[in-house]
Amino acid sequence: MGLSRRLRGAMWGVFYYQVDRKPHWSRSWLKSEPDEAAEEKMADGTALSLEAPAWLEAGERGLSTDEMTGIHALERTPPPIPMGPGRVERRECADIRRGPLTLIANVDVAPGTIVGPSLGPTRTAEDFVAHPTRTVASDPEATRWHVVTDNLHMHQSESLGRFVADHDGIEDDLGHKAQRGLLQSMAPRAAFLSAPTHRMVLHSTPNHASWMHQSARWCSIVVRKVLKRASFPSVADLQARILAFMAYFNATMAKPLKWTYGRKPLSV
Repeated sequence: MGLSRRLRGAMWGVFYYQVDRKPHWSRSWLKSEPDEAAEEKMADGTALSLEAPAWLEAGERGLSTDEMTGIHALERTPPPIPMGPGRVERRECADIRRGPLTLIANVDVAPGTIVGPSLGPTRTAEDFVAHPTRTVASDPEATRWHVVTDNLHMHQSESLGRFVADHDGIEDDLGHKAQRGLLQSMAPRAAFLSAPTHRMVLHSTPNHASWMHQSARWCSIVVRKVLKRASFPSVADLQARILAFMAYFNATMAKPLKWTYGRKPLSV
């Protein structure tokens, strides 16, 4: 016996209203808390990019600093078969993980070069404090350092606040994390680190605005030019190739970023 007209109509309605659904598609979506200081941070970051050349002539430095974590030295087993006439490159899906590496890099905003990279197995607050320590030591003649970072908590750590105070020769009692004083919590530490009178001034990007972070842009270049399709037999080999690419980038590819935010639309 055939299906009743009512049942056929109900089944037709179910399929009709499902036809536009595409379960194989998905899109990213972010419901973030508003950053009340977003416009102020954008104006500050734009000014840093535009004024970096003048700062450099005056003996100051403008840097954009970011980290790449969990860079794995993956060795392909067996090695890829290179492309040939009528044949695309073929890669085996199996690999051996030889170990992780973390990169902390500075983009020198005025010339667009990479300076003072740090490479190691971890990214901790201590690692991040050791990084600006080496950066400052690389140019003792610089009168002030302007450093752009994102809003990671370790970029506003107690240890970083003490480093900035030591660099400025500040002997005041700054207190202790979660106890008292300027270093007690995140907000007063952020205000202290961004004070324009210090010899090292931290500038924060707005929340979820990595497109304003020049070092984040450079990290994406590393992924495309060094890591993609590569095979590394050891962490030491991975580190050597990243350093070699930095030297190549500085010699042949580095140039100041032409900043247009707030003036005209960015061209794609």
